[in-house]
Amino acid sequence: MTRVLVVEDDPGIAEVVLDYLRESGFSARHARDAATAAAIATSEAFDLVVLDLGLPGGRDGLDLARDLRRTSDVPIVILTARDSETDRVVGLELGADDYVTKPFSPRELVARVRAVLRRAEAGRATTLGGARAATSDHVLRLGGLDVDPSRRRVTRDGTDIELTATEFDLLATLASAPGRVFTRGQLLEAVRGVAFESYERAIDSHIKNLRRKVERDPGDPELILTVRGVGYRGADA
Repeated sequence: MTRVLVVEDDPGIAEVVLDYLRESGFSARHARDAATAAAIATSEAFDLVVLDLGLPGGRDGLDLARDLRRTSDVPIVILTARDSETDRVVGLELGADDYVTKPFSPRELVARVRAVLRRAEAGRATTLGGARAATSDHVLRLGGLDVDPSRRRVTRDGTDIELTATEFDLLATLASAPGRVFTRGQLLEAVRGVAFESYERAIDSHIKNLRRKVERDPGDPELILTVRGVGYRGADA
């Protein structure tokens, strides 16, 4: 059974989220603050974390997200009343996979949880020789990078570059057609694989993180180029 850790200090909201997740077939556990959540996550394995940003105890959800990302690629869905662009960008830059603001629809939250889990599962399946591996055996090239969709592996000069699932999907999409301009909406569809609209500017945050890992100088990118007012393109071969 898929396990979800819900980190939420409001008992009423936590109860609603836990009930909807459990009714949808998930195993869900609750933590009220960052310290408790960190202790649970250290001793138990979870498939996804639903994370509130405003937590008691001196450490908020952004602190917890940062800690989780240091040791794990577990998918994170932020659920919070903080709806400013700054909070969205910071959360996504820390590696969150989606961002849902309060008040929210519990059904939509569950749908987003499912969508994030499907994408994460697709990544694991390809690593294990799943469906995508059967249809894409060749290695893509982008500048000095080798992008292997079948193994979800990125290397430069034989050295592995560790990426999150979202970052890999973005890079593989750009590397599949060097020089082609992709809009933010097209990139969002490629990495989300869901029908409903999400926050397109989240792509900017993921691209920023990706550049930090693959560009020799992230401030002057050579591999992932910005097309102002449109989106991004991979450098021509």
